[in-house]
Amino acid sequence: MNLSPHFTLAELTHTDHRSLDNTPNDAERANLQRLAEFLELVKVALGGKPIMVNSAFRSKAVNDAVGSKDTSQHRVGRAADIRVPGMTPDKVVRALIATQLPFDQIIREFDAWTHISISDKPRRQALIIDKLGTRPFV
Repeated sequence: MNLSPHFTLAELTHTDHRSLDNTPNDAERANLQRLAEFLELVKVALGGKPIMVNSAFRSKAVNDAVGSKDTSQHRVGRAADIRVPGMTPDKVVRALIATQLPFDQIIREFDAWTHISISDKPRRQALIIDKLGTRPFV
């Protein structure tokens, strides 16, 4: 089922933990719809490049299995970890900071992917998370 022209419900709920249920409830699905629409804006801002979603929605069981916090925006369908072929995570973060997109957080994680989240009150917070910890993106 397409949530937007380039993003499907299956893509935004995919998990490698196949034995665990990762089915969103109605509120989480509504958030995923909004996230898919936001990712379309990200795609445009990045010049139409493909966006590969590593992880988006995570049920409690999946979130626990990957060792993430219960407060993660992935838990409610408001975050995606993405890769953009031909762009480093650093370049993705810099390009999106330069836009006026209303993201909540954008995080260069372990220089391997970019986390982007949405909220009703976007903070436009840019961070780095790696083996040294969490710090502002500069």
